[in-house]
Amino acid sequence: MVTSTNTSDRNVVVKIVDLHKTFGTLEVLRGISLDVHEGDVLTLLGASGSGKTTLLRCINHLEQPTSGETYIDGRPLGFQIDAAGRRTNASQTSINALRMEIGMVFQQFNLWPHMTAFENIIEAPLRVKKLARSEVESFATELLRRVELLDKRDEYPARLSGGQQQRVAIARALAMQPKVMLFDEPTSSLDPELISEVLGVMRSLAKEGTTMIVVTHEMGFAREVSDRVVLLHDGMIEEDGPPEEVIDNPKSSRSKQFFSSILH
Repeated sequence: MVTSTNTSDRNVVVKIVDLHKTFGTLEVLRGISLDVHEGDVLTLLGASGSGKTTLLRCINHLEQPTSGETYIDGRPLGFQIDAAGRRTNASQTSINALRMEIGMVFQQFNLWPHMTAFENIIEAPLRVKKLARSEVESFATELLRRVELLDKRDEYPARLSGGQQQRVAIARALAMQPKVMLFDEPTSSLDPELISEVLGVMRSLAKEGTTMIVVTHEMGFAREVSDRVVLLHDGMIEEDGPPEEVIDNPKSSRSKQFFSSILH
């Protein structure tokens, strides 16, 4: 989490320009533009159906935007500009290479059931990044230590609690050393008593300066850990600012209604 509000000296890790996404006749995203700076923790809030998850999936190119532009660390995702200045679709190889810079943690843990916690973490760096095994295993051990699961190194997912599985999923995403981490409701599938352990890991990542975009209903996390809160309504940005402004002193009537319904 970055305590300074001065962003001029920090790199823009994610840049979104006029992003639209339509499913059939339903326009889910309607002109989203955002800059996310290095070290920022940005929390996306909004009612179900407001476009939060779709926005995350478009950032990661799991969904192809209908129009608009996304840049990761200054590089266009999903398109390229040729020598004549014309925009063309990027190759899948180019897309996949840039997606390696984006870590994503889903509602469901999606761990490989036939692999131990340790094997789940080292799989992608070995197979996709082709890194040296000794380097990967050393980093995976450090990640398990960071998520406080070193003692579960050789356990299979079926023998882990939901909170432990989600912490392994976070470590697995971090193993690719991404520029930004996306979290899509990472605690929504967990029993209440397990939520705090996952949020604790996310708080630690924020303190370490990890760039994060988080979709969550955990208002305590949004208020205490976020540098910035973006409230979506009907596929558009309703409010955007520090949590003490957006959550505690919302400007629009829609925002006031939303926060009144979830905070009281």
